[in-house]
Amino acid sequence: MGLLSLGSPLNWEESKKYADHIRKHGIIQFLNIYNKLKDRQKDVLKWGDEVEYMLLEMDHQDQKVRLVLHGEDVVETLQHQGEKINPNHPTLWRPEYASYMIEGTPGQPYGGTMSEFNTVEANMGKRRREASSVLRQNESICTITSFPRLGCPGFTKPEHRPSPVEKGVSKSLFFPDEAINRHPRFSTLTRNIRHRRGEKVVINVPIYKDKFTPSPFVEEFPEDDGEAARAALPDHIYMDAMGFGMGNCCLQVTFQACSIDEARYLYDQLATFCPIVMALSAASPFYRGYVSDIDCRWGVISASVDDRTQEERGLLPLKNNKFRIFKSRYDSIDSYLSSCGDKYNDIDLTIDNEIYEQLLAAGIDRLLAQHIAHLFIRDPLTVFEEKIHLDDENESDHFENIQSTNWQTMRFKPPPPNSDIGWRVEFRPMEVQLTDFENAAYVVFVVLLTRVILSYKLDFLIPLSKVDENMKVAQRRNAVQEGMFYFRKDIFKGCSTVLDGATSPQNGLESDCGNEEYTLMSIDTIINGKEGVFQGLIPILNCYLENMEVDVDTRCAILNYLKLIKKRASGELMTMAKWMREFVAKHPEYKQDSVISDKINYDLIQQCDRISKGEEACPELIGTPGNKVK
Repeated sequence: MGLLSLGSPLNWEESKKYADHIRKHGIIQFLNIYNKLKDRQKDVLKWGDEVEYMLLEMDHQDQKVRLVLHGEDVVETLQHQGEKINPNHPTLWRPEYASYMIEGTPGQPYGGTMSEFNTVEANMGKRRREASSVLRQNESICTITSFPRLGCPGFTKPEHRPSPVEKGVSKSLFFPDEAINRHPRFSTLTRNIRHRRGEKVVINVPIYKDKFTPSPFVEEFPEDDGEAARAALPDHIYMDAMGFGMGNCCLQVTFQACSIDEARYLYDQLATFCPIVMALSAASPFYRGYVSDIDCRWGVISASVDDRTQEERGLLPLKNNKFRIFKSRYDSIDSYLSSCGDKYNDIDLTIDNEIYEQLLAAGIDRLLAQHIAHLFIRDPLTVFEEKIHLDDENESDHFENIQSTNWQTMRFKPPPPNSDIGWRVEFRPMEVQLTDFENAAYVVFVVLLTRVILSYKLDFLIPLSKVDENMKVAQRRNAVQEGMFYFRKDIFKGCSTVLDGATSPQNGLESDCGNEEYTLMSIDTIINGKEGVFQGLIPILNCYLENMEVDVDTRCAILNYLKLIKKRASGELMTMAKWMREFVAKHPEYKQDSVISDKINYDLIQQCDRISKGEEACPELIGTPGNKVK
């Protein structure tokens, strides 16, 4: 989860004194990297995935599942057994926000050969087995996006009660501070977001109205000091801590491009896919023990780290703050980076003008300058005493401090100083899936998309405001079947480069029917195609594969992966979110009141565990893949 520095973290009052210093030196560090590496060309497209896992304990006697708070120890053990004794170990392990979470990645990035697509699932399987081997009795590792009873009484092992007091970290009524990873970065982030904002974070998720769900659905919070009562909306599930967002798991892919221009092109093109792939991967319908009316975690995690003050959110006139900021630090991207994308930048972009002018004067082009100047409207949230005065030529911690706490759907990543790593982009909207087969399928699908985009010079760009509308639709219940998404019709035209100032960006106000470039499509049409409307991504990928030399095993694996995506898009297979909803709806203890009891949760997670270990088939979710890796 971004930059992990060790040292003595400063509280918010101390940190904010250094905000301008960190921004100033962050920009210098960025310029140093840019000037050294702007002309760097890389031959190889490298890429890698990140999978986040939850550690669970099955209490078979009481029929409860709890989240186990020893992720830090598990990571340490795995590192000592792996990368610390063998730098070429095939897996890497890192801590995550919650102490019941861990993150695993391949030990080395994958390269440009087709056969490597056939190693992804095996490596994910290796990670799962490695982590499982260091767990205690009745503990399990599970790739579920959101734990259904997160924040319910007794959801952790050992059990801790929340302490909603000012001196605590999150002041949450539901999420104990002990569930936050012990690394000082995480508790400091949590506390400083709350202090900067001036109040606790507010997350309101619409509840799913079942037959016997109270209407209006209104909760009372006995330990509330009044803040929750003011913040909670009727007919919504209220949550009040960073852990409700950052304590969820996801699946991410990072690509190294051949050059900075290619990275910017990929960043823009993939941004249009973020809502589509998010809806396809939907896996988080339950929050704090209730059935919600959304299928994806994005809005929850966005609200969970929203450090904007009331002034920045437009609730009060600007007095103590500089900017009116329209989105949380965790949200969709706000501007395209390539010249192709320029005319589709139709969102109001809040930027730090001083930084923008400084970047332009230093030779950075307008599009990249506004991107960086937009990221740098934010304050640094974690400042370590030992890391204030740095060598700007050889370090990038101040740049990364701001960069890594802008959690957007895509991330444009300059190379670290003095490394052989190139310009990268990170694809961040996916929900993690239950099995290694599914996770490999989504990763391979996205990586293949990048190959096809670059090989055929495809253009998927639409106005960024439409991508934002798609993001809202993508989170809705059953969006994959019922949602309609703006998507470009002719992707083969290629982009006509817009020179600086040559044309003014579209204002996005023209009527949709008058615009020939994009239209509303279902995900089935986008993925599988529809005659006279759109070719479909899978047919385009198949065409690409037919022209590539691919060994039989790899081709078979890829076709199985694409079949999963194809059938999820058509509705023949369920998303994880839909499958979980159906499991709960059919459970004999479910009272049609939107409540997920301990027993329902236990049975659901048990089933998930068996499926993820390959002990039980789940054809309605996964189909019957032909070459499952054991």
